[in-house]
Amino acid sequence: MSKKNTDESGLEIIETPEALAGQINKAEVFFIKNRKIVLGIGGAIILAVAAFAGYRFYIDGQEGTAQDALASVVYDFEADSLQKALNGSGGNEGLLSIADSYKGTDASNLANFYAGVALLKQGKYDDAISHLQSFNSSDLLIHARAQSLIGDAYLEKNQPAEAISFYKKAADYEKNEYFTPVYLMKLAIAQEKANQPADAVSTYKRVIDEFPLSSEVVNAKKYMGVLEGQVGK
Repeated sequence: MSKKNTDESGLEIIETPEALAGQINKAEVFFIKNRKIVLGIGGAIILAVAAFAGYRFYIDGQEGTAQDALASVVYDFEADSLQKALNGSGGNEGLLSIADSYKGTDASNLANFYAGVALLKQGKYDDAISHLQSFNSSDLLIHARAQSLIGDAYLEKNQPAEAISFYKKAADYEKNEYFTPVYLMKLAIAQEKANQPADAVSTYKRVIDEFPLSSEVVNAKKYMGVLEGQVGK
């Protein structure tokens, strides 16, 4: 007969070879009864793995082409030739084409960022927001920068509530003494435009208290003083 003990957690522990054999037999019976289901699940897993491997092979192949295309168009972007950068020129693909044609590649992802910046400069705020939201990065500087730019676009659209949301994301992401104060100042300005003077005062105070060596402190003190007079603090 099989012999089982129970451990302190209340789970049954199999100790004898007979008991182990019994469990194996149960597994065999289950497999026989459910053979189609088990094989179907196994086949689905194999197909999923194969599909993923094929996808990665395809993406890796696309990456080199996309990077070459992006390298060519970045020169136009840096020269502030925004229309050429976005739409391409001289047979070169533009940022919009790279972002759309090579989805899943790092180059496409970065093209979305560049395109968002260019469109923002052109005053095409909705398109800029769309591309910047399609961009994803774990880089502590670029990710926060993208969130701040989305905030800029919403502020230009006179939607300060939405701008506040993205400025907060930028300011709270991997805080640092160089860029966080800038994002906080933008946040405070958006809060003023949203008629939230008390919140703006608190944000200006964060700049002063948390980043005393920042060049933004002078303006933070000035704007906070004006607001405190308005809200009676």
